[in-house]
Amino acid sequence: MTTTLPDTAVVLGADVPDWRTAVRESGRALTRAKVTRPEYTERMIGVIEEFGAYVVIAPGLALAHARPGPDVLGEGLSVVTLATPVDFGHPHNDPVRVVIGLAVANAEEHVASVARLANVFNDLGVIDRLAQATDADEVRVLLGVPAGGEA
Repeated sequence: MTTTLPDTAVVLGADVPDWRTAVRESGRALTRAKVTRPEYTERMIGVIEEFGAYVVIAPGLALAHARPGPDVLGEGLSVVTLATPVDFGHPHNDPVRVVIGLAVANAEEHVASVARLANVFNDLGVIDRLAQATDADEVRVLLGVPAGGEA
């Protein structure tokens, strides 16, 4: 399955006070794109509360996600860039400027999606370019994903 990134799943320059609000923005974008139900957002936050800031996978970048569950309607991404970076509590990769939300329906999709994203972020310059993106098309080009159907 090809992951898509509709305009409804992209939020540029979000003004958030903390990491929880940043993750909520990401979750709301997944819900707007009709890939998750609202409960998924709270599960993403719960993962970070339970396991820590391991979701901050590179300097300035968080990959918010939770396990597949009934609140996941399909595979999808959201991208939220932050007007002001926020700390997630990671010892090396804070502060975060870009939050990518990931939703997958099963474990196989999860592994494949993370692998595809890891390839994109082998070039750490992509994070800076995402943080400075001015529209959803630019974000899609940087991530190498199509727009897909609009919600």
